[in-house]
Amino acid sequence: MDTMMTMDRGMMTGMPMGAGMGMPMASNMGMAPGMMPGMNMMMTPRCTMMIEMCEGGMKMMCQCEDEMSAKMMQSLCMMMEGAGCSCCMMMNGMAVCCCNMMMAKCECEMMEDGVMMTCTSGDANCAKMIQACGECMKSMMAAGCMCMMMMNNMPVCCAMMA
Repeated sequence: MDTMMTMDRGMMTGMPMGAGMGMPMASNMGMAPGMMPGMNMMMTPRCTMMIEMCEGGMKMMCQCEDEMSAKMMQSLCMMMEGAGCSCCMMMNGMAVCCCNMMMAKCECEMMEDGVMMTCTSGDANCAKMIQACGECMKSMMAAGCMCMMMMNNMPVCCAMMA
């Protein structure tokens, strides 16, 4: 099944569609029972992630097995170019830890089968924080967590350790 696209469901919560745009919140009254207002489901590409420390920070290489998943991840990253990067470590659908790269300059580079996110800082203390986040993420993934990489709080991929 080399043409099958592997995806994971991620939840993006936020303001319900239309909130603050002149539409009343009553528009959620027609929702199915049990659904929370403002809860949206999004499919994210599944990939494998390799984390390497580099001078001033770290590199995350996300690689997909199939071309369709890789293209979707690349499109999401291009669409969110310049946005803040964060990684949420997940186990059994629950967040265990979240590493926000607000102290880093994060650049996304396209690879043949995925993307490489380089998060660096010229400040020595910030570089240490970035590398500490990278080590934490590597340890959690080795212990069984999945990494949901997000740009501007939008999931771009769900990764397991390579």
